[in-house]
Amino acid sequence: MLHRLTVRVQPKGSVDRVEEWGEDDAGRRFLKVRVRAVPEDGKANTAVQNLVAKWLGVPKSAVRVVTGGKTRLKGLEIEGPPDLAARLSGEEA
Repeated sequence: MLHRLTVRVQPKGSVDRVEEWGEDDAGRRFLKVRVRAVPEDGKANTAVQNLVAKWLGVPKSAVRVVTGGKTRLKGLEIEGPPDLAARLSGEEA
């Protein structure tokens, strides 16, 4: 099953880490992540994909950036089981 996730990325951080859920002025939720990689030649995008895959427990190949390749706000597409939906909404118990 395909899932969508929006992330806000802080590149060149001191650590690779999934931080917390945030919300923009329009009420759209996103996951804040930090990566050590620099935003050059797709390095930060690859780091985000790998970090989110590890956080969700899915293979690296199951996560890919589909929008926002050159911006901090990125749309990810994730191949995974239906039970990932609650975690990806930021509303898990």
